[in-house]
Amino acid sequence: MSDRFDRLLADAILGIDTLWGGDVTTPTGAARVVADTWFSDEPLPPAFTVPAAARLRATGGVAASVPDRPAIAAYLDAVDVKGAIAGLRDASGAQPGPRRDYGLGLAECLDAAWDLAMEVLGEGPPVPYERFVRAACGCDPAPSNPARTRQLLAELLARAGHNSGGAGQLQGAVDEWRRQLVVPARSLRLLSRAFVARFDHLAEENLVPYLPQFLATVPRCNITFQPVDGLPYTSSCNYVGRARKADGSPEYEATYELGSNLAISVPEFAQLVCHAVVPGHVTRLAYLQGLYVRGGLGFEATVTAMCTRGTTLAEGIAVNSLLIAHGVTEVEDLPEEDLQIAMLLAMLVQEGKSRASYLTWKEGAPQREVAAVVRNEYLMSEERADLLSRIWVRHPLVGRMYVPCFRAGMEVVADLRRRFPPEKVLPVLYGCSGLMDITTVGAALR
Repeated sequence: MSDRFDRLLADAILGIDTLWGGDVTTPTGAARVVADTWFSDEPLPPAFTVPAAARLRATGGVAASVPDRPAIAAYLDAVDVKGAIAGLRDASGAQPGPRRDYGLGLAECLDAAWDLAMEVLGEGPPVPYERFVRAACGCDPAPSNPARTRQLLAELLARAGHNSGGAGQLQGAVDEWRRQLVVPARSLRLLSRAFVARFDHLAEENLVPYLPQFLATVPRCNITFQPVDGLPYTSSCNYVGRARKADGSPEYEATYELGSNLAISVPEFAQLVCHAVVPGHVTRLAYLQGLYVRGGLGFEATVTAMCTRGTTLAEGIAVNSLLIAHGVTEVEDLPEEDLQIAMLLAMLVQEGKSRASYLTWKEGAPQREVAAVVRNEYLMSEERADLLSRIWVRHPLVGRMYVPCFRAGMEVVADLRRRFPPEKVLPVLYGCSGLMDITTVGAALR
């Protein structure tokens, strides 16, 4: 790490991640909490490598059902996590251009995560839910109204022969549509490769021409699909980026875990692959790595963090990736009505995540009530509604700071793509003007 800013950023992110039980070196979504990538060739910082860190990671950090308080105390004696966050805030103020605002926003998010850890341990006051959403999403929590999206969905389903009229019938029409188009479990890996090839071709047409020419040589989708039993989520894409060729250049590799019991329609699976791989998460992170290797981005691009404003922008790009791939800004302009249905369902999922977070952490709703709301109003599958309400949203940090970011990011990116032409908006979204977050990307375009 070349300077103080880099060292503080590394210790702050890896310190909070370790405190919450994360492990960025494990290529599985089950171990990701805050630190999402570490693909530079820099050695991991003391916040990760001190002996007390391994014990804390093994015991689950402050998010464990029974936190190991001696392990937490030993780690905080060895690593000044709060001091690293404060130092990152101070050092960010001296940075030029986008690095300044990105670093300040990151410090604000990590500071909220620290205060929540102290609350969980009974060593700090309760932190208002609104603070987490403002820190991670750059906006206040707001109610969602899925009525318009549901109406468009009902019209498409009716044209496809699925009766969705009358109260309570839309969920049945969606379930019937899904049953008719369900992906056979044994075909997931084969279909994955076909969709990756399809969307990579579309990215060549509708994304690559608007980016710097050298990025065309960066692999956009070096992905390995891994069906896994017993996942606590339906799927997880994990960018690794640490493999190197003989000449030392990156291989830009990622893994994609698929729950072995994943029940999903073919059009929804297409949207999911586009979201996670190309031109979604894997493509964007590969481009960030390519820009870093060529000196176009600083070290901060290599250690991205979830539960932050940067993640809100990343998820917004991913949710909109099906539209980006086809070079359109509106759902109705997608070439097939089944893809339009899949996109509308994906949009409802993002709104439902935000609602689930609010119900759980602002209103204290029980898990069954949350599951019923996201299932009935936002038309999630039973599997997804159960996993979201029972595991994902109930994680004290992820549920407050990560789950709400999808809807916020989706809306901002969709708005920017409507207001700015692709030659202006796409380079900024994919890191060519500096590493952005959800609050800085608009200013960069203006």
